[in-house]
Amino acid sequence: MYDTILVPTDGSEHAQRAAAHARQLAIAFDADVHVLAVVDVSDAAGPFNAGGVDKAYVEQLETRYREGVDDVETVLGPDVTVQTALRRGQAAEEILEYAAEVDADALAMGTHGRTGIKRFVAGSVTETVLRKSPVPVLTVRATERSDVTGGYDDILLPTDGSQAASVAFEHGIALATAFDARIHAVNVVDIAALSSEEPLPSNVLDIRRDAGQKAVETVAAEARESGLEAVTAVRDGYPASDLLEYAEANEIDLIAMGTAGQTGLSRFLLGSTTERIVRHAEIPVLAVNARREE
Repeated sequence: MYDTILVPTDGSEHAQRAAAHARQLAIAFDADVHVLAVVDVSDAAGPFNAGGVDKAYVEQLETRYREGVDDVETVLGPDVTVQTALRRGQAAEEILEYAAEVDADALAMGTHGRTGIKRFVAGSVTETVLRKSPVPVLTVRATERSDVTGGYDDILLPTDGSQAASVAFEHGIALATAFDARIHAVNVVDIAALSSEEPLPSNVLDIRRDAGQKAVETVAAEARESGLEAVTAVRDGYPASDLLEYAEANEIDLIAMGTAGQTGLSRFLLGSTTERIVRHAEIPVLAVNARREE
């Protein structure tokens, strides 16, 4: 499933935690790992610094980022084959370009889980990569629940029956097989979306629940065919918050889900369930871009 994994680092604790998960994947799938740091000089200068930065400051930045690379390499350990690189440029662009150059099968990235106006003003390198990456992106925050010492015992596969959701099944089942984990197939009937439909049939909830049950049973059947234990659940509510609640209540170790890879105004107006979960999840989220997979 994975031969080459890319771990971008900004020197943060979140990036080191992502490296710990990359180590687990590398050992499970006998994969090589590339560690990349990108020195974004324009970002370091700031939007109000017309004079830019001098050579000495750039060298300080590079030294700091090299230390971040060294820290990640230490987390990966001597039993993982590692290659490192340091680049200058716009972080998301350089990460995506490097991933293409080394033919990465997956990326493991730390995320600070930013929300609110700061995210919209400053943007998020991880979210930009997530939307544009042609390969799966494992996002990780440094939280108590993201500790990967014991591997993965329970993996959540959300589904709404769509193609965008189904692209993550192969990855989730492969991970569950590698770690002998239980699959949780969960569907959330989106109450907010239903309330916007006019006219609303009286039996619409029953119709959606039946469709949700079929969707989760499809995932469970695939998991069981692979020799895995699988459980199913269908809920009424709001997808992002209900999936996070399910993950906490059932001690889920990892969420694997598809994303439509939305860009432009519609993403800011409508949002994305996957991106909302990435921002708020205390556990790792493997996001698979449905458009790129197709």
